[in-house]
Amino acid sequence: MSHPLLQSLRHDVTGGLVSSAVAIPLAIGFGMFAFVTLGEEYFAHGAIAGLVSAFVAGVACVAFGDRTTTVYAPRITTTFFLGLLLYSLVHSETPALNNASVASILAVFFATILMGGAFQALFGLVRLGTLIKYAPHPVMAGFQNMAAVLLFLVQLSNVLGYERTISFTQVFQHIGEAKPLNVMVALVTFAAMWNAKKFAGRVPPLLVGLGCGLALYYGLVLAGFGAQLGHAIGTSPMNVVVARPISQFADLANLKTLWNSASTILSGALALALIASIDALLCAKLAGEPRSDSDRLLVRLGLANVGSACLGGITSGINIGASITNRGFGGRTPVSVLVNALALLATFTLLFSYVAHLPRAVLSAVIMVIAVQHIDPWTKQLAARLFQSDTPQRGVVALDFGIALLVSILSIALNIVMAVFIGVALAVFLFVFRMSRSNIRRLYRCDSVRSRKSRGVGEMLVLEVKGNSILVIELQGALFFGSGERLAQIIESETAVSTGVVILDLRRMTEIDATGAQILADINATLGRRKIKLALVRSERSETAARLADIGGASIYRFQDVDRAIEWAEDDLLTLASPAQPAGEITLERVSALRDFSPDQITRFSRYLTRVRWNAGQVIFQEGDPGSDLFFVTRGRASVYLHSESGNIRLVTFAPGTVFGELAILDQGPRSASVIADEEVTAFGLSLSAFEALRRDEPDIAIKLLSALGRELSDRLRRANRTIHQLET
Repeated sequence: MSHPLLQSLRHDVTGGLVSSAVAIPLAIGFGMFAFVTLGEEYFAHGAIAGLVSAFVAGVACVAFGDRTTTVYAPRITTTFFLGLLLYSLVHSETPALNNASVASILAVFFATILMGGAFQALFGLVRLGTLIKYAPHPVMAGFQNMAAVLLFLVQLSNVLGYERTISFTQVFQHIGEAKPLNVMVALVTFAAMWNAKKFAGRVPPLLVGLGCGLALYYGLVLAGFGAQLGHAIGTSPMNVVVARPISQFADLANLKTLWNSASTILSGALALALIASIDALLCAKLAGEPRSDSDRLLVRLGLANVGSACLGGITSGINIGASITNRGFGGRTPVSVLVNALALLATFTLLFSYVAHLPRAVLSAVIMVIAVQHIDPWTKQLAARLFQSDTPQRGVVALDFGIALLVSILSIALNIVMAVFIGVALAVFLFVFRMSRSNIRRLYRCDSVRSRKSRGVGEMLVLEVKGNSILVIELQGALFFGSGERLAQIIESETAVSTGVVILDLRRMTEIDATGAQILADINATLGRRKIKLALVRSERSETAARLADIGGASIYRFQDVDRAIEWAEDDLLTLASPAQPAGEITLERVSALRDFSPDQITRFSRYLTRVRWNAGQVIFQEGDPGSDLFFVTRGRASVYLHSESGNIRLVTFAPGTVFGELAILDQGPRSASVIADEEVTAFGLSLSAFEALRRDEPDIAIKLLSALGRELSDRLRRANRTIHQLET
């Protein structure tokens, strides 16, 4: 058996090499896309820029502490940004860039990438990673969708096999120059990659598509059809200026251009950093790396992109497909990432003359599949929901879809940098707009919804009539100035109707700031002046509980769950409704199940009962115990619990005048739950043997008792149905 270290190394090498085979074509294709504005003579330079960036990102991120198996490469959203940025620089009318040389334009281009990396690292250093995660999805989806569409369209010229690069806006004007065999090669490549999982097993679909496309392309070349096919990537003519950013930054001829373009560089860099950061944090989640720290990831990637810009590379991010492939083929440590990076280094230093023979049609078909796969699935689902007749909250759906579409259009119609900042402004507007809306999840009154405390008939009648004076409001989201003021207005409106208690369920609140806490204190003071009690429901150890610890003092009642809060409110209501109710043990006549029994029947029935008593905290019976007795409670309270891994779940509490354990008489099965005395409990028990004697000696009472127990169960079921209906609606 091989040594564990050697075995681990073998797995890492395999994962790194296979994942590099996936990363290399993508890096080449995205690099070419970033440089497409400069024409096809810069295709090779773009390909090298993509490879350099992937190599630098992998080595730098491992050097700066990444201990995962994440593989890095150019990303579709950042490459889309860079492609449009370079286009805007080439066609700029500003004095600093108008008629500037390619070398000067590239100096500004790489300076933007460098500063973008610096901003990205700064975001991580000041711990903005967590905040950036909450960028509204419609904004990022808009960029991603337009990037995918544009990336797809740019490939049309290569797919159709034109002799020269033609803009996708004019591609169909030259359709007569298209080469059908080249289109066939692209279609076969596309179909093979798209359907690879159906017939190729674990082989990465990208490699399947490349393999099929290369075999068909060069098979046709060998068959003598080379003239009817499009070109390969090719090498660059020697007279074309090669990007050397470090020397270009120091070149006196470019310093003036860089200085005069400072505002363009800084604004573009900030926009690039925002897009790269959002994309990186999203990809970290999708790539399935549980050990990823948002802020450290941004620092590593930012520094890597700074180094990439200095060496002629573009912006990189997390390559999801290659990362998954790396792990799928054995990569377990950062060694696999370094192996991947070394393969990229070898590709652009030693093997690029071979890579240059990669057919453009094959590479473009692969990129087209990637583009289609990058159409945001959320946007597609949103569009489908928008045209369904039964879609709830159609206005919200339309707003989200409209924002995604607007950002996509602005990315092309306006300067890409301006589009980014408009997207950020839309994000802020959406946040403020949605946070200012009501954060009430549900609102109901307790004439239909009851606590789990089982009560006698008289008390239930009181609660049915006056239970609507208990108002329960479930909250969600964040509570700050805007949403807090809205909550205060709703409470004021709702309590205009006779209300004695307001219960606020805060367990789903994600955050309460100081202003929100003060608004709750003001709500409590306002309700107090109107003799309305306020109760708060919150988890004991939550941040919400800590924030609200000092507000309101003893005038605010606090509970850990809504059921206990409603029970407290019901008790308070019943005390006010029947203040003269005598304390102590009640008689059997006041037990709800025996309310139709005559005094004579009560007397005869009591002969079969046994008086029992339990102390507070004593277990009356356990879940699973044999069922043998039912009990009529005449004093104290006992609660029913189900055992679970997270603790005991209270189902119901029995008060004086109620009955429990009746299933022992009806089906004689084991106890379905445990019952524990909340306080000293007194009850009268009817054993199974006593019931058999009652049925034999007093059949009229036995029949009446069974009828009463059936009525009790029916009442409980009806109340449960009303509660479910109320909560669901």
